[in-house]
Amino acid sequence: MKSEKVDVLVIGAGPAGTVAASIINKAGYTVKIVEKLKFPRFVIGESLLPRCMEALEEAGFLDAVKEKGFQEKFGAKFVKNGKVCDYFFADQFTPGWSWTWQVPRGEFDKTLADTCEQMGIPVHYETTVTGITFNGSNSITTVEDINGNKSEIEARFIVDGSGYGRVIPRLFNMDRPSSLPPRKAFFTHVVDTKRTMDDEPNRITIIVHQKGIWIWVIPFSNGKTSVGFVGEPAFFKATEGTPEEQLRALLATEPYLRDRMKDVEFVFEPKTLESYSVSVSKFYGEGFVLTGNVTEFLDPVFSSGVTLATVSSQLAAHLVIKKLKGDAVDWEAEYTEPMMQGVNTFRSYIMAWYDGTLDTIFFADNQVADIKSMICSVLAGYVWDSNNPYVNDHEKALNKLAKMIKVRDALNA
Repeated sequence: MKSEKVDVLVIGAGPAGTVAASIINKAGYTVKIVEKLKFPRFVIGESLLPRCMEALEEAGFLDAVKEKGFQEKFGAKFVKNGKVCDYFFADQFTPGWSWTWQVPRGEFDKTLADTCEQMGIPVHYETTVTGITFNGSNSITTVEDINGNKSEIEARFIVDGSGYGRVIPRLFNMDRPSSLPPRKAFFTHVVDTKRTMDDEPNRITIIVHQKGIWIWVIPFSNGKTSVGFVGEPAFFKATEGTPEEQLRALLATEPYLRDRMKDVEFVFEPKTLESYSVSVSKFYGEGFVLTGNVTEFLDPVFSSGVTLATVSSQLAAHLVIKKLKGDAVDWEAEYTEPMMQGVNTFRSYIMAWYDGTLDTIFFADNQVADIKSMICSVLAGYVWDSNNPYVNDHEKALNKLAKMIKVRDALNA
């Protein structure tokens, strides 16, 4: 069987894998990426957050992404019963990037992977990991290509950025149920001929369709728009017909989109992603670290997926480099704890979204600008800023604010 040696094997060629691979490669270590699928391929997570830009910049990807001319994104618009709440990243509390992109992920992810190859990092597509044996930090990974040819890769460390593939968690029985209830996403891309500058396109629009059910609208620079419903699986059982007939019927029930989406061309048959939230028992082991959606995927509502993917890989890459140099790494304190800070902050906002707490905050009259800027920072992905009370004490701060708004509105009624 063919065998090769590298310093670091990266599993997965999405944003998590490529960010880690590039940073480690820049430090002078040999890196190889194996990817189960052929790129480009479709995946959700099309609206990035400004915090991603720091990781993309360090990885050396910004110039290549800029050349693609993706839709620039400057904020998020929330809509409920015709009422609009806008958050502009330029107004955020935390210093940092004030814009990012909205991207068809197939093209975006391929751009990152192509850039890695230009850096001299081999990327092997349609290559499946079938087994891993660890000997301390060292490992031997068996892979199989699309033609059934098997080979072995010896590595000093593994970064698992395999996303929904969840390679190491599945091989070593590390998957755990999420604390979030099961939900379903039902979505497509449309040729958005009725789009206007008043509608967008420089921000994501999130529409409250009814309690617990919401819609995303993500315009791209190519004239197409991603649109999808998210909610409890039971909600979708009320519509019948083909997937296209079902989604058209749902769009017709939303006043904010009814005219715009009437008779639009669907780019592909609507897809479904269901019961997507998942967690793991630990984020690392002696010879590996998990990054991105492999650690914990929450919910698409605040576009946290790519942010957690790129930031976790950025952090993990530096710790892998530290370990390869022979320095001690406290993976719990230096990796798990900071990543859980981000995950838990996003989780509080996701739960507050579904239970109506954020409805009260987002659509309140006479909002306090300083508080709105702090919440804006979270929506921009800056969920590690401990100077922000809506990060540092996320759950209590949101509940207290919503309660204050309700009391104020009752007194003014």
